[in-house]
Amino acid sequence: MRRIAITGIGSINSMGAGVGSFAEGLRRGRCAIGELTMFPADGYRTSLAAEVRRIDVPPIVAPQIARRASRTTALALVAADEAWRMAGLGTVDDVAVVLGTTTGGMTTGEECYRRQLLGERNRHALSQWLETPISVSVDAVAETFGCRGPRLTVSTACSSGANALGFAADWIRTGRASHVLCGGTEALCRMTYSGFNILQALDRHPCRPFDRRRAGLTLGEGAAVFVFEGWESAQNRGARILAEFVSYGVSGDAHHLTQPRPDGAGAMLAMLRALAEGGVAPEEIDYVNAHGTGTPQNDAVETRVIEAVLGSHAREIPVSSTKSMIGHCLGAAGAIEALACVLAMRDGFAPPTANLEQTDPECDLDYVPQASRSVALRTVLSNSYGFGGNNTSLILRRHDG
Repeated sequence: MRRIAITGIGSINSMGAGVGSFAEGLRRGRCAIGELTMFPADGYRTSLAAEVRRIDVPPIVAPQIARRASRTTALALVAADEAWRMAGLGTVDDVAVVLGTTTGGMTTGEECYRRQLLGERNRHALSQWLETPISVSVDAVAETFGCRGPRLTVSTACSSGANALGFAADWIRTGRASHVLCGGTEALCRMTYSGFNILQALDRHPCRPFDRRRAGLTLGEGAAVFVFEGWESAQNRGARILAEFVSYGVSGDAHHLTQPRPDGAGAMLAMLRALAEGGVAPEEIDYVNAHGTGTPQNDAVETRVIEAVLGSHAREIPVSSTKSMIGHCLGAAGAIEALACVLAMRDGFAPPTANLEQTDPECDLDYVPQASRSVALRTVLSNSYGFGGNNTSLILRRHDG
């Protein structure tokens, strides 16, 4: 297969804006979960969230786009700007854009509806209503950076961001685009927050993946954007190659709207397909970034899946869930966690499962409790599982050039 180079990365999440903030937070094992301030959480099971406290839309964004941008779009623009500048693309004719998300501009739509119910006037009401669809963020990114290639919004629940990276690689390998801005973006909104509360899927404490006391997830928000291009293209223009996107595997559970298959067959198939597509042997994997939501069933099933696929090697490598620090960012989670893998390979450490204090016998792998660990990582695997049984596994590799 044609090799895929990662030449730009951009980040914003509850740890702050910029790749540097994210890398430092991961290395320190900082839990960036706190009290929700975006809207009232009265009557909910919890009032916790991994909220982005400040979003500064980049100066490159046209005023008309910045003025009407939803929170989800603003997050995407911040991360895309950093990735674009890092890659040093300049003017390229056929840059494509593909982003994963689940709720799009729902936060803006909710606010417009609230104002309408209260009879408040808002002179930008029409343009703000138009920010609600999930496709708008991709359009804003494409317009801002002059991307005239294909554009696509992926919405496969919590695997959306991971699948966006897979689509980007496919587009380059099939010649549909020479470069792709790809990743995921997601903002907190009332619908999501109330929905997960109704499902009783949220922990009253900051989420504790793989801990015996785990009781659910913590919702988060953020964006991660990459620049993908062919290996030869990156070398020819003298770009700095940060890492290699090796392969991905996708599967469906065909089981339940919200629950994973108890036997983990679908999740296992995604991992096996990623290994097969990339020609990667199980013993080559040096680290697994687990889906690790902190729900009792998901964590136990994923533990069994990792052991089944990697065999005895699963007990020799670090495995962790970065959701313990930045929450579950839903449609952006797969992209954000792929970025965590790139930073871990670049800086030589395994991110921790920050709130893991009491080992669960059902989750007995090396889940890197509480503090990060210095370790050389070359090839890593990242799992993302979504509602409806949407499973995706990514494999990335460090570049030593």
